[in-house]
Amino acid sequence: MPWNRRARGLRVAVLAGGDSAERVVSLASGRQVLAALREAGYDAQTFDPISVDLDHLAWSDFDACFIALHGGAGEDGRVQERLERIGVPYTGSGPAASRLAMSKSASKERFFLAGVPTQPYVLLHESDTPQDAAAKVPTLGFPVVVKPDGQGSSIGLGFAESPQELAKAFSTARAFDPFVLVEPWIDGREFTVAVLGRRPLPLLEIATPRGMFDYEAKYSDDATQYRVDTGLPEQVATQLEQAAVAAAAALGTTGLARVDVMLDQALRPWVLEVNTVPGLTDHSLAPQAAGWAGLELHALCDWMIRDCLALEVVP
Repeated sequence: MPWNRRARGLRVAVLAGGDSAERVVSLASGRQVLAALREAGYDAQTFDPISVDLDHLAWSDFDACFIALHGGAGEDGRVQERLERIGVPYTGSGPAASRLAMSKSASKERFFLAGVPTQPYVLLHESDTPQDAAAKVPTLGFPVVVKPDGQGSSIGLGFAESPQELAKAFSTARAFDPFVLVEPWIDGREFTVAVLGRRPLPLLEIATPRGMFDYEAKYSDDATQYRVDTGLPEQVATQLEQAAVAAAAALGTTGLARVDVMLDQALRPWVLEVNTVPGLTDHSLAPQAAGWAGLELHALCDWMIRDCLALEVVP
């Protein structure tokens, strides 16, 4: 994917940090993005919404906004709505797709409607007791995965093989979100597919000795491996990519998104979730997939800016 330099010299405000549970990851993404945009020739500057009022930022000084906010207002559509109200072009998905993707349960409902393969789920509320949870979840069968409905970076992710373990995992997850999603554990292999618009980037397999791709596995465990040589039959790999693109389409994402998919023992794909503001840290998956497609981070960020400004995008 060639890098087109026509957009060089544009002024870009990078939003990173914020007050969500993913603040640390967002700041790391912001640092990478800032360096990448400057390497690509942009006049870029970073702002942290926790210390800058976005409504009073001198937006007339900038041509576009690069959103590197993970979780919270930066990923659930609120920041996108503010930027649209002000009239500032921004990277990534719009408010509606952002809201849908941020809620795992809302995403699943769209997947069901669109025929995207995804597992059934039970949605718990923080007001539910451990006894309530134990009564609702057995319809799924154990083991199960427990996760906050509106968090990313695998924050609050848990695993349960019994009602006792479920109570503990539920307690952990509801500390990050009032709603907690529970779905069946899939015994299989985990993959991620980054998409540019509706074009899938190379499929990456995630292999971690931790058993689950949790926060530590994502950002601090050097034993986690990301494999582009998956050894999958071409037809199976294509099915994974098609499921990922269908999931992004079902939510109406734009720009860069990343779709997490499981492949079970019967080689059936199951979409877990869609990330509308994928991490862009040195451990993140979307930049790695882009790199395998010949698109270094400065070129990926350049593509995202040109895409949001509706400039010519080189395929």
